[in-house]
Amino acid sequence: MSLPVKITAFLTAVVLSQTAFSADEWPQFRGPDGQGHAVSADLPITWSEEKNVAWKTLLPGEGHSSPVITDDQIWLTTAIAAVLSEEEEKARLQKIKDPGGLKLAGALTLQAVLASRASGRIEKQIPLFEVAEPEPKHSLNSYASPTPVIAGDLVYFHFGTYGTACVNRKTSELIWKVSNVNVDHQNGPGSSPVVWEDLLIVHFDGIDEQFLAAFNRHTGDVQWKTKRSGEMNPKPELQKAYCTPLVVEANGRPLVISPAANWVYAYDARDGKEIWKASYGQLGFSTVPRPVYENGVVYLSTSYMQPRLVAVDVSGEGDVTASHVRWTSDRQAPRKPSMLIVKGHLYTVTDNGVAACLKAEDHSEVWKLRLTGDFSASPLYAAGRLYFFGQDGATTVVEEGAELKELAKNTLADGCMASPAVAGDALFVRTETALYRIEQP
Repeated sequence: MSLPVKITAFLTAVVLSQTAFSADEWPQFRGPDGQGHAVSADLPITWSEEKNVAWKTLLPGEGHSSPVITDDQIWLTTAIAAVLSEEEEKARLQKIKDPGGLKLAGALTLQAVLASRASGRIEKQIPLFEVAEPEPKHSLNSYASPTPVIAGDLVYFHFGTYGTACVNRKTSELIWKVSNVNVDHQNGPGSSPVVWEDLLIVHFDGIDEQFLAAFNRHTGDVQWKTKRSGEMNPKPELQKAYCTPLVVEANGRPLVISPAANWVYAYDARDGKEIWKASYGQLGFSTVPRPVYENGVVYLSTSYMQPRLVAVDVSGEGDVTASHVRWTSDRQAPRKPSMLIVKGHLYTVTDNGVAACLKAEDHSEVWKLRLTGDFSASPLYAAGRLYFFGQDGATTVVEEGAELKELAKNTLADGCMASPAVAGDALFVRTETALYRIEQP
């Protein structure tokens, strides 16, 4: 399994997913195609703490990164933080202009964690970066939110401004690490890296600078770096974003679909050249949901303040706002969870728990379902079913399609900020405190 392949079995459009090495892996954020589609035909529909849980492993530290899986290995990240005294916290908060909603931590150890897929046992904790005085983070974020990515024998870990590292997953040897590509995230890191051929591509959308960079994934050297060109809001705090790009093929080119503040961009993955950009038509920043793609159109949500759904034909060049934006909608748009697209239907879940099915061609509503609690994790599609994972520990399973049919509601002891993973016919769920393997016996 040394050569990357394109995973297209369950897509009607070509998405370049060169980090996937077999259908039984979950190599990156949102799986082989980067869009939340699992190839499993027999995921469980029902579970609880007592039912269909093969194992449960308590996790060290704090992290919202998703598990990535290959062979018997599960990789994720965590942040081990020293506790600040009340005096230390008060002194540091006084240095922050607007501390509302922000949390502070003492010195950080940012780690890669390796667990056994078979047993759940934690086999290694690899310290990658030490941070003496980390920036504040949002109360809903963690210092280990970006999801790792696997490519062959190498696995990549990204912690935003704190650094990026490459580890040989078979030997646990550190191959390289860099910590000199920096921005001020304001609310902590969020964007996950993606692999395309020999490049590791990462967003850096801070309140001070906004760009994306491609590292040589074998050496850590920066191969290209491209600044955002679209007009920004003059307020720095409205220029940041936390999105993960998606690489698709269009007109014979590998395009990095890259939502940022106020604009979505497409870049040539080979050299970082901007191919097109489209305005959201209103303020959009702190952008989180990863875009989805089908039949030549990319769909995204702009996040804050008022989230907007935007559909863009990817075939254009230059500023395509007037020519290639198919539609926009201010209804059923999530701020944090990514979306699903399946057979012409766009599935969304808002942060306050309203799931919806929309026609992708015109955003008309097919059905809507009120779920319980709040949502940050991205939904999952497998074998004709949709899985929605809540922050309160509840997961609702719904049948895919135009007819609304709720199949099950399941509850775990703790809730999900991380998006789930799938390997074989098992579901791997990271909650705030633990990692579960859920499958039918």
